[in-house]
Amino acid sequence: MKTSIMIARAAGLAVILGMGRTASGEEPAGKPVMRDAATHEELSSALRKIQQQDPMKAFEAVKGEDPSVAHQPGDLVSRSEILCFNGIATLVPKGAIVQTPKNLSDRLVMKPGAKIKTWADFYALNRGWINTVEVSLVQAEGKEPIAEQTREHIVKSGNLTVATYRGNPISVLPPKVAPPAPATPAEESKEKPTKP
Repeated sequence: MKTSIMIARAAGLAVILGMGRTASGEEPAGKPVMRDAATHEELSSALRKIQQQDPMKAFEAVKGEDPSVAHQPGDLVSRSEILCFNGIATLVPKGAIVQTPKNLSDRLVMKPGAKIKTWADFYALNRGWINTVEVSLVQAEGKEPIAEQTREHIVKSGNLTVATYRGNPISVLPPKVAPPAPATPAEESKEKPTKP
C-alpha cells in the first residue's frame, strides 16, 4: 500500500514538473531536443571552410614602414621639462614653461637626490617663484595668441611662468600667423592715387 502511494505521488510530481508525456502520449513542446555532439571531422571541415573564405586574404600587404612603430613618442622625461628646487622636482610638458627668468634657469635641472612630486604638490610648495597663466585649448594649439595684457604681466612678474589648462600644465604652441590676404584688383585701385 505504501509503495503504490509513493509511485502515485512520484507520477503526479512528474506530471506537475512537466516530466514525462502529455495526456495524449506526445512529448511536451518545451522540452529541448537532444542532438549528437559534433565530431572532430565535422569541426575540422567547418574550420577549413571558414579559413578558405577569410576576407583578410583578399587584401594586399601594406607597403612602407609600420606607422605604429615609426611614430612612437619618446620616453616621458624626453617629452618633459624638469622643475627642481629645495630637494623636490616635478615634470611639466615641453612648451608649458612660457617664461624663464635668467636668475631661475638653474631650477630647470634635476638635482641629485631630489624627490619627484606631482605638479599640484610642487606648485603648492613653490608659489613664491612660479606663476601660472590659464590658457584655453585654442590658445594651447596656437590658433589664438595669449592676450597682450597677459603677456605684459608675464614679462613684468619676474617669476617662472607655466601655462595651465584647468590647473594642470599644458604645452603651448607658438601662435600661427595667418598669411596676409591677397589684395583684390578693386582694393589695389583704391590704394593707388590716380593721376588727373
